[in-house]
Amino acid sequence: MKTITKLLATGLTALAILTTSNLKAQTTGSTEPMTAGSGMAFKIGVGVNGGLFPDRSEMDYGYGADLRLQYDLSPYVALTASGGYTRLKWKGSPLKFEFIPVMGGVRVFPIERMYLATELGSGLAIKEGANMNFIYTGGLGYEWKNGLDLGIKYEGYVNNSASDLYFMKTGQFNLRLGYNFKL
Repeated sequence: MKTITKLLATGLTALAILTTSNLKAQTTGSTEPMTAGSGMAFKIGVGVNGGLFPDRSEMDYGYGADLRLQYDLSPYVALTASGGYTRLKWKGSPLKFEFIPVMGGVRVFPIERMYLATELGSGLAIKEGANMNFIYTGGLGYEWKNGLDLGIKYEGYVNNSASDLYFMKTGQFNLRLGYNFKL
């Protein structure tokens, strides 16, 4: 699984570099304002998500909600920033791990409205004594014209060993349903 995650992250990074290599800067002589049709736009989205962990993980399932800001640099590339709430459930135990994920990332649109996405960030633990130090994701999704956003991703967690709620490196396969409002 570790190798698959690395390959997915490497592939998404390579695709982002190849897709954005033909972008051109604006010329200083242009007095035309940027319009929504040129690809530059802000979107704010809300979403809910749920996921399952592989059998070898100490976790059983996870769910949460998020608020995402997306800035479309062009019709092909967007920057994202998100925050929210996530709750992970331990297998065979009433214990749960709750945190606020704070992440930033990139979405690449190789086909109109279909995107490949990657994010990196950190989880701010809600329970005292618990620490989450790194979150990484990679996945794909589709944005409809009406604002609906459906995505699947792998979300990996690397926990701080000093945490009272320590768990080994793990991750979940996650489905997200969201809605984007264009600003």
